[in-house]
Amino acid sequence: MDSSAGSAFRVRVIRKASQIYCTNNQFSSVFITLLSVSVRIRDRNELLLWCDQNYMALNRLERKALSGLTLLYASRMLGLFMVLPVLTLYGQDLTSATPMLLGLALGIYGISQALLQIPFGALSDRYGRKPLIYFGLVLFLAGSVLCALSDNVYLLIVGRALQGSGAISSVVLALLADYTREEERAKSMAIVGIVIGSSFVIAVIIGPIIVGFSGLSGLFWFTAGLALLSMLIVATLPPVPDLRIHAERQVRRDLLAPVLKNPFVAVLSVGIFLLHVTMTSIFVGLPLILVERGLMSEQLGWVYGPVMVLAFLGMAPMMMFAEKRQAQIPYLKLSAAFMVVALGSLASFDWLWLSALALWLFFVGFNFVEATLPSLLSRRVDASVRGTAMGVFATAQFLGAALGGVAGGYVFTQAGFLGIAILGVVANILWSVMLMTLKSSPVTKSA
Repeated sequence: MDSSAGSAFRVRVIRKASQIYCTNNQFSSVFITLLSVSVRIRDRNELLLWCDQNYMALNRLERKALSGLTLLYASRMLGLFMVLPVLTLYGQDLTSATPMLLGLALGIYGISQALLQIPFGALSDRYGRKPLIYFGLVLFLAGSVLCALSDNVYLLIVGRALQGSGAISSVVLALLADYTREEERAKSMAIVGIVIGSSFVIAVIIGPIIVGFSGLSGLFWFTAGLALLSMLIVATLPPVPDLRIHAERQVRRDLLAPVLKNPFVAVLSVGIFLLHVTMTSIFVGLPLILVERGLMSEQLGWVYGPVMVLAFLGMAPMMMFAEKRQAQIPYLKLSAAFMVVALGSLASFDWLWLSALALWLFFVGFNFVEATLPSLLSRRVDASVRGTAMGVFATAQFLGAALGGVAGGYVFTQAGFLGIAILGVVANILWSVMLMTLKSSPVTKSA
């Protein structure tokens, strides 16, 4: 491939990635921002010109609504993600705290999310988007305050469940769809995806810093403040256009059986489930072993932040080659192998620098899988059942996070971090075997 062809290919990859309709994961679209830094100046200028042309294609109402909703998403995601890397470390001071109960507190929000996303979306179709968003934010605020006031782990668990019950993600995305024309909707969703991914990176950096200064209760008071900020943002949004039911986002019960029989839906949903079991269980024990290996508790963000950013950059070549060769499934297997090696290294060696390197390798694999699965699934199912398929996928994702917290806490109690590593290794090997049942032929868009 000559230089000009290589340049054009890289820009096409970035454009394609920015158009992915990813409503269910927090990592995929931030990759576009990081990948754009890695291309040559002339490539980046072309990309920026393209982005500017596409952004300016939005009308005034769409730009104003998009700005407000991305800020809403950012504050909401920060509130959820900041607790992830620190809860099991700082929660040890709570009465009756055990690794298993702290793991339950870490993952229980996933159960609330899985149970309530679809009802929230359906109720917003009937009663309006903003009232349901306000209601969800009130629940999140109440959960945050309860967590901040908790002096025992049981109240913390209830508070975390209440936080998760404010399941407004589907409603916010439906509201964004209400504001935007159909031809501009994919661009708007991609921008929201960038904000979600950026929020995760920022959260894992500042979460340890805030908790280092103010303790775990201070972190939850901060999330309560973010909930109030989110309410103010909703109040500043422009008037909502006429309510529309978006068929592509609907989950239909009568389609569940045929959708689940689709091998891609089944295997990829199991994949996202096992991926989040692995990730959440790791965060049960990871803060504890990093401190044991010499890192100060308030320095956790110094490891998490650079590791996440560098992992996105490490994922970039995999995304490019997988897209170029239409070889997503082989690269998914490679990503699973990366995570197996990383987990084995984290469990086997106590050196802090090697732990950071293994963590980087894990998130290179994790981020590739997280970014690839929703896109691959959406292109492998017919448009008429896409909403149902993505609903199954999202439910599996949330349930994986919930089970990962509980299983991680139990396994850590019984066998330490070695047990968590074995759990993750088994999950990734199992999923790699399941991937062998899928054809790795080029992906084609559904009609």
